[in-house]
Amino acid sequence: MTLNNYRYLHVKVLCVLVALVLPLSVTKAQVVVDVRMDTLSILIGEPAKILLDVTCDAGAQVAMPMLQQGDMLVKNVEVLGVQKSDTQYINERKRMLLSHEYSITSFDSSLYYLPPFQVEVDGKMYASKSMALRVFTLPVDTLNTNVYFGTKGIQSPLFTWDDWKAPLGYAFLLMWVSILAVYLMMRIRDNKPIIRIVSRTPKLPPHQIAMKEIDKIKSERKWTAEDSKEYYTLLTDTLRTYIHNRYGFNAMEMTSTEIIERLMAMKDDLALEELRDLFRTADLVKFAKYNTLINENDRNLVSAVEFINQTKVEVDPNAKPEQELVTVEEKRSRRYVLLLRVGIVISVFTSISLMMWIVWILYRLLY
Repeated sequence: MTLNNYRYLHVKVLCVLVALVLPLSVTKAQVVVDVRMDTLSILIGEPAKILLDVTCDAGAQVAMPMLQQGDMLVKNVEVLGVQKSDTQYINERKRMLLSHEYSITSFDSSLYYLPPFQVEVDGKMYASKSMALRVFTLPVDTLNTNVYFGTKGIQSPLFTWDDWKAPLGYAFLLMWVSILAVYLMMRIRDNKPIIRIVSRTPKLPPHQIAMKEIDKIKSERKWTAEDSKEYYTLLTDTLRTYIHNRYGFNAMEMTSTEIIERLMAMKDDLALEELRDLFRTADLVKFAKYNTLINENDRNLVSAVEFINQTKVEVDPNAKPEQELVTVEEKRSRRYVLLLRVGIVISVFTSISLMMWIVWILYRLLY
């Protein structure tokens, strides 16, 4: 091997070793110091925040700038406070990011140059970039320098929940009182019975109901009156109701001839001839102003009773009687109507008073 070849091989090996070792040392020693500020201009006395970030290898010894509250970053730029460092690990915990926050302010308007921050990492100093801060002053009235307004007191908020609890509560009460007044007015205007008594009574068979009505007609002695129209109206209505309950067809809406034909079609011709005479006489009295005699009225009443007795269906005494709902409505008393009116007057007066009080409270709150 010649001397030139030996020298070439030696240089080549040295270059390979440098290429292998240099990236490791650079990567291990790489430190990034970054600084930023949340604003570039402030008013006198207004705070600004500076965030200092240091990125280095995990486990490195880092010394941040030793600043405390009251220190001067530069002349007329004061440190208001320092927060504790925040550490985050990145790149699979091979690297770490340290963040430090400073609050600064100034009480003199000017453009300030902020020098770089010095950070020590593993005994070596690293510097951040420099920054600038512009501090503006407030406008001052130079014409009225002797006027002193003094300090301002603590201003209370315009609206609080305690201020609005009272009007909201009164408004809720006003709503219910108004509803009560409207309800009482509707109750006194509808004029309907206020008490309904519902009772259950045994349901009577059709012939017993009809006989009660005939006994009522006899007790009122309507067949002795000269005008027998009312008498025959009550008597025929009683028979129509009995036929409807007994045979099941609506005899109240049918003529006398239709009723007789319907009964004959049902092959129930007992006492139909006398019933036909009764309906014929009733039609003459009601529509032709026919005047009957007392004995004729008596005979027709007996015919009606005989028809009911001959066509009635006896009830099995062992059968359970059917129940019928009977509703009894009582009319309003004067005392109750008086109470309704008094309630309306009181509720209306209370509603007006509450409304005026709510308006007064809102006026005091808003003005």
